Amino acid sequence: MKIETIQSVYFVGAGGIGMSALIRYFLSKGKVVAGYDRTPSELTGRLIAEGAQIHYEENAGLIPECCRQPESTLVVYTPAVPQEHAELAYFRAHGFEIHKRAQVLGIITRGSKGLCVAGTHGKTTTSTMTAHLLHQSHVGCTAFLGGISKNYGTNLLLSAESPYTVIEADEFDRSSFHWLSPYMSVITATDPDHLDIYGTKEAYLESFRHYTTLIQPGGALILHTGLEVQPSVQPGVKTYTYSRSEGDFHAENIRIGGGEIYLDFVAPDTRINDVRLGVPVSINIDNGVAAMALAHLCGVTDEEIRQGMASFGGVDRRFDFKLKTDKAVLLSDYAHHPAEIAQSLKSVRELYEDRKITAVFQPHLYTRTRDFYREFADSLSLADEVILTDIYPAREQPIPGVTSRLIYDNLRPGIEKCICPKEDVLNLLAGKPTDVVVVLGAGDLDNYMPRIKQVLETKATDGNRP
Repeated sequence: MKIETIQSVYFVGAGGIGMSALIRYFLSKGKVVAGYDRTPSELTGRLIAEGAQIHYEENAGLIPECCRQPESTLVVYTPAVPQEHAELAYFRAHGFEIHKRAQVLGIITRGSKGLCVAGTHGKTTTSTMTAHLLHQSHVGCTAFLGGISKNYGTNLLLSAESPYTVIEADEFDRSSFHWLSPYMSVITATDPDHLDIYGTKEAYLESFRHYTTLIQPGGALILHTGLEVQPSVQPGVKTYTYSRSEGDFHAENIRIGGGEIYLDFVAPDTRINDVRLGVPVSINIDNGVAAMALAHLCGVTDEEIRQGMASFGGVDRRFDFKLKTDKAVLLSDYAHHPAEIAQSLKSVRELYEDRKITAVFQPHLYTRTRDFYREFADSLSLADEVILTDIYPAREQPIPGVTSRLIYDNLRPGIEKCICPKEDVLNLLAGKPTDVVVVLGAGDLDNYMPRIKQVLETKATDGNRP
């Protein structure tokens, strides 16, 4: 089946951030789009408003008639959906062509020059930053992003002229990013994750090594310094290194203060002085160097890079300020791996050195909690207070003995800490003094953010009295 000839597309797991970019793409092409997701969300509401037909009950009888013709309907699913899902079973039984999201993304982008950002963490911000740098320049781009860009209010950018497509290359499902054919790629980090899929650290690193073999001749690999992965690129692929302080691309003369970060960007063949980070947190120095490296190699001018970095508005749920006053600060951060949490809390501490930091964390997946509970405890202990909720299961069934208490019991001695159901977080925050609150995790606790913000605003107005 060719993308051009299909009439309708059905998505099983329509509410995922990566799936939603594909939904928007097919809507833009005039296709009929429908699908299922487990629960309503702000994102699925937007997709419905944009023209998608989405329901929330696992029931093959709810598949619309327009999506019941195998010869004209493409079915796209996310690996987060169980294989025994009733609607997937219906499509298999009736001979439909069924593809993973990553397969479809690979097919769509194969005819363009893919600028892919892979890595355990940092890929959403780096890819969104790259897309912004290109989109606001004379070069332009199409982009499929893993987060909602605050500059554009969407995770899909379209260009009819630009040869470049920015893609977040997700390693979650072992082979998912192996469907891509990158022209250039950044690898931000290779800290082991998804061990429920890969089994071992060695298998995880091997998956990244294989990914580097897919970069097309004439392209480039931009690798963060110090990574364990051993790249294996094809002849004709240039390999560069980058980081905050060293490598072929790096920053110099970093100035942090007054709520701003300025730096000089250094490339092998140019130097851009006085670059201001639009989202001034220290982790965005590394992310920014990578994004500027990709943009520079694609022909974005030095002045366009300087302007684009200053105007970058960030990504929803990535170090995302929801409230920022002298009396109360609230951030939402998607960080759900120990290394991400450590980076997030270090950045918060750098900004608010003398203020109390409360981390509210919803662990994501039983297997990840089982594999990394000690590391989670070490990272969360960078805060002054930790509030843990129950584990968000996503695609998994409970594992005996694996609960948030594993993390709780390993937090550093003397730290303020508690465990509570996510439904009780509002009352807990309302009933105690708080200063800087960071809500961490990839689950659904973010749905409570508007009410958490309201609670903190009310307390701040009332002198922070519970």
